[in-house]
Amino acid sequence: MLNRRSTVFFSILLPLVVSSSLANKPNVIVIMADDIGFECYSGYGSEFYRTPNIDRLARTGAQFTHAYSQPICTPSRVKIMTGRYNFRNYTTFGELDLDQPNFAKMVKANGYTTAIAGKWQLSAENLDGPLQAGFDEYLLWHFTQGSGNKMEGSLFKNKGSRFKSPLLFHNKKIVPRTKDKYGPDLVTDYLIDFIERKKDAPFFIYYPMILVHSPFDPTPLSVDWKNADPDRDQRERFQEMVFYMDLVIGRIAKKLDQLGLRENTLLMITGDNGTNRNITSPFPERGTIQGGKGQMTDAGTRVAFVANWKGQIKPGTVIDKPISFADVLPTIGDVTGSSIPEGTDGQSLMPLLRGDSEQARDWIFMSYSPKGIKKAPYRSFVRDQRWKLYSTGDIYDVPNDWLEESPANGLEAAAARQRLQRIMDRITKQAPEGHIQF
Repeated sequence: MLNRRSTVFFSILLPLVVSSSLANKPNVIVIMADDIGFECYSGYGSEFYRTPNIDRLARTGAQFTHAYSQPICTPSRVKIMTGRYNFRNYTTFGELDLDQPNFAKMVKANGYTTAIAGKWQLSAENLDGPLQAGFDEYLLWHFTQGSGNKMEGSLFKNKGSRFKSPLLFHNKKIVPRTKDKYGPDLVTDYLIDFIERKKDAPFFIYYPMILVHSPFDPTPLSVDWKNADPDRDQRERFQEMVFYMDLVIGRIAKKLDQLGLRENTLLMITGDNGTNRNITSPFPERGTIQGGKGQMTDAGTRVAFVANWKGQIKPGTVIDKPISFADVLPTIGDVTGSSIPEGTDGQSLMPLLRGDSEQARDWIFMSYSPKGIKKAPYRSFVRDQRWKLYSTGDIYDVPNDWLEESPANGLEAAAARQRLQRIMDRITKQAPEGHIQF
């Protein structure tokens, strides 16, 4: 039996043990750019765009060559946050089911401090939404549904600018005095401040970026920043926005270096879907790539994915295994030692990042409906590096038919169909009746 002196000793010691345990937990930062496919990064082969900071993080960490998002923003956002296929979690555009488990709730339950900054668009007119989703604090743009609430005097009359003089909300209040300031700089400054404030305890940051979505406006580095030139070529402007996206990511990596946190921080960088369809980019392997946002082709779903964790990921790691956004939540759970919610469809990427590919999948599954199940059934596919089988029965040899113009046939296609169909049947059997298009 403990005497009074022992009880007092342990009551003092226990908080110290808990505090020490939390301090040793790795930090995690997830950065997701808006509307940018893999063809817009110099590290993925582009000679037109410059992304030196992301390229450096890939060289000193890992680069996935076959990473797949959903074709458009809300489906990607609910998938990356919940780790679940869209037929389980996507109800309608611009909405996150706030009652579902997600990566912020998961790590918060494990003692992490959580923050989100950038683009929200997941709880129209509900400024409590990010807090209900598990974030301790936020600085966000876009709490409207569609074009906004037309009522005079409404906070949500319109979504406002995301770039110059932005309309931002900080923990349920409008941010004052943003005139002539740049939205991406403000949210990046906020996250850098958050890292400074929380550096002594484990933190989780989700940065769904404002860049590089249209409108294609000047950045502070553009020659026409003060007075936008309406006649400038939009691809030239987009090129500048890609460079600025990389610049602010570099600022976050630099802050981690300055604070000595790189060895204790997993940093993951990706994009939410393919590039805007109005942008056609030169790309050595294919001549040009027209942005495929909203489409299920490679141009709409294949994105960059870079992971960096100094001392944990071998520099120069290149991973060709296909991965999807469903894998992000279990990876975070694995790294942080958090309890991964039941019903998660992905698997941790950490074995791959540490050089073990034995347990890795050779395929990914995607279910997608632009407006959610309230509007239409989900179209689905299973794919590996080469072959892509849709739930409708069409199969494509993707490297030889990037635009999916002609379904494949022949012995190789038949063998691939048989193998992928078994996976398709196993997964779609879990969907409620009528959810999958056949």
